[in-house]
Amino acid sequence: MGVNLTPIMAKHEIRLMDLEGRKLAVDANNYLYQFLALIRTPEGFPLQGPDGSMTSHLAGLLYRTTRLLSDYGMGLVFVFDGKPSVYKQQEIEKRRELREKATKEWQEALTAGDYAKAFSKAVMTSRLTQPMIQDAKKLLDLLGIPHVQASSEAEAQAAYMAMRGDVWASSSRDYDSLLFGTPRLVRYLTISGKEFLPSKMVSRPLKPEIIVLKEFLDKIGITREQLVDVAILAGTDFNEGIRGIGPKTALRIIRKHGAIENLPDDIGRRVPSHYNEVRRLFLKPEVTAKHVTGYGRLREDELYAFLCEQKGFARDRVGKAVERLKGSREKMGQSELGEWLAAPP
Repeated sequence: MGVNLTPIMAKHEIRLMDLEGRKLAVDANNYLYQFLALIRTPEGFPLQGPDGSMTSHLAGLLYRTTRLLSDYGMGLVFVFDGKPSVYKQQEIEKRRELREKATKEWQEALTAGDYAKAFSKAVMTSRLTQPMIQDAKKLLDLLGIPHVQASSEAEAQAAYMAMRGDVWASSSRDYDSLLFGTPRLVRYLTISGKEFLPSKMVSRPLKPEIIVLKEFLDKIGITREQLVDVAILAGTDFNEGIRGIGPKTALRIIRKHGAIENLPDDIGRRVPSHYNEVRRLFLKPEVTAKHVTGYGRLREDELYAFLCEQKGFARDRVGKAVERLKGSREKMGQSELGEWLAAPP
């Protein structure tokens, strides 16, 4: 879920075309969950291949990614989550319970014939398994699109790549990338321009946006280290927040006292005992310098075999995606594209 910083956030709406020529490190798990949630039948069932494996995430990954590359000239490097911190287990368990509740409510709505409600519940049942992740990595390999396996949090790895200048920005729906230090965070890389809200059973307009870390910190008048303390008070994936303290109140408290260590006793004793470990997870995360951002070779025959023969994709639709990808490469030339993706922003 990530930390909720919306009430104090400073951000700018942008157009996808504003990202032309930019390299982005994309939180792959976050990206794939979007497709698993929304690419479903009207009754809420995910797409499946002839072998029974889930394919909603592969469909979204193929079609949206090739559109972003071809139509908007972006460079995308997908970063996959590694082993989660032990402090994230409570959040993982909470998500599991929510999925189970939503699954039960989905089945009840199907039985009642309420397909609108069924779909709204189904979008909250998504689970990304290791076989699904491996299929996604295989698809990226066949397309020649780079991906990175993070040691731990994908957002930490993406932020590290952005801080090094290997990419221009991180891309995720969550704000955690800012806590990890990305200089820029791009949210909502969506073609449709809409987001489905399952709780209200409606869609709302959605536009890409960018947050510049320095500008954001200057506006709210704190350092990144203090921003991490604000997040700890409000709650992160690694700790429960203090009841009654949201982002605005947390910001006011840290501005006044400077750091968690300086908090008055009535607040300080409610801070989680492992707050220093949470700080370390954000300020000194586990990352790897072994990452590649250049394109590989498009393996067209293998791509058709994987998607069409094994996963049941329509050959003509895959063909359109392939032509888009080829077109994006032909615009620059293969060698130029490789240099563009590998060069600092």
